[in-house]
Amino acid sequence: MAMVGKLYQGFLYAMAGIAGFMLVWLMISVTLSVVMRNAGLQPFAWLFTSSEYAILYMTMMGAPWLVREKGHVHIELITAALPAEVRRVVSRLVAALCVLVSVILAWKGAELFLGNIVRNDLDVRAYYFPKWILTIAFPVSFGLMAIEFSRFVFGSDLMHSGEAGIHE
Repeated sequence: MAMVGKLYQGFLYAMAGIAGFMLVWLMISVTLSVVMRNAGLQPFAWLFTSSEYAILYMTMMGAPWLVREKGHVHIELITAALPAEVRRVVSRLVAALCVLVSVILAWKGAELFLGNIVRNDLDVRAYYFPKWILTIAFPVSFGLMAIEFSRFVFGSDLMHSGEAGIHE
């Protein structure tokens, strides 16, 4: 079981690493596109398309890692004012709601992905890409987020620290 946990964690961190590389790619592609336009050249068609895809994938691939690291945005103004036992219950309820929403979005994402495959949908821009290349990110990412949020429901760690303010 420990080996499965290490593989899972490695997969999560690999996704976060790829998301980081995509952020660098966005910086390069936007800069290159602007420089080409200012030089009177037409930017490559794949440059814009790859940037759009990278925005989606960067967001979806980095999100499960952010949940694990408590890097997602949440406001602790109310939870900081609660007594410890009440805060524990509220935090677990919020995490359970996050699991529910993530499972629903993973389910709907899987339906969308499978529908794209069955209909052979294409993303038509500069090039023809199978649309499932985009929509596969939804069930994978939201499924992993559901797992990560469930750690705050059933594990010893809470999503909320009980301390208001910025903690870095």
